[in-house]
This record gives sequence, structure tokens and C-alpha cells, in this order.
Amino acid sequence: QVQLVQSGGGLVQPGGSLRLACAGSGFTFSDYEMSWHRQAPGKDRERVATITTLGRSEYPDSVKGRFTISRDNAKNTVYLQLNSLTPEDTAVYYCMARRIRVVYWGQGTQVTVSS
Repeated sequence: QVQLVQSGGGLVQPGGSLRLACAGSGFTFSDYEMSWHRQAPGKDRERVATITTLGRSEYPDSVKGRFTISRDNAKNTVYLQLNSLTPEDTAVYYCMARRIRVVYWGQGTQVTVSS
């Protein structure tokens, strides 16, 4: 069956870094656009990074220059490198795979930025 299994996350001090990973199985990973989203308590879920099947990446202004998305199709894995973290980055982070109307979500992983 289709799975997106996330790893990484945890507690980090302000200014620190983390790397999240999301491994896909049960579908043709390379055919899917991959993205990372986050949801903080009481807020809507927001997209923080996208990488197309051709490797082109996009970011909103809130994370541009701090977050980097990458993919390794040989490992069916997408990564999110988070640098210069602030408390405002605290949220549950989700990976998503999308191809036309088909969407799969990872299970979510908590990132907490606090001193």
C-alpha cells in the first residue's frame, strides 16, 4: 500500500538546524511533485516548500533562504533542511506527494524551536 514515512524533527534551540526526511513506497515516487507543509496550533496548514518532478523548488517568503527541499528519486525520499530556526517555525510538519488529483500525506512530525 502507499506510505509516506517521515523521520527527523524534534526540539532545537533558536538559530539551530534540523533535517526532515520522508520516504515513499507503493507508488512511482519520481512521477510525483513533493512538498512540505506545516501546521502550528490554531493556524491553517501552510506549504513551506515544493519540488517538482524536474527538481525545481519553490518557497514562500517566510522560509526562503532558510529552508531547502531536495529529493533523491533513487531512494524514494524527499528531504527538508531547516536552518536558522525561530520559535515561529514550531509546528507539525507534513510531507505530501501529488500527481494531478492524487494526493498522499505523511504522518507528520513535530518540530519545536525553543530555548
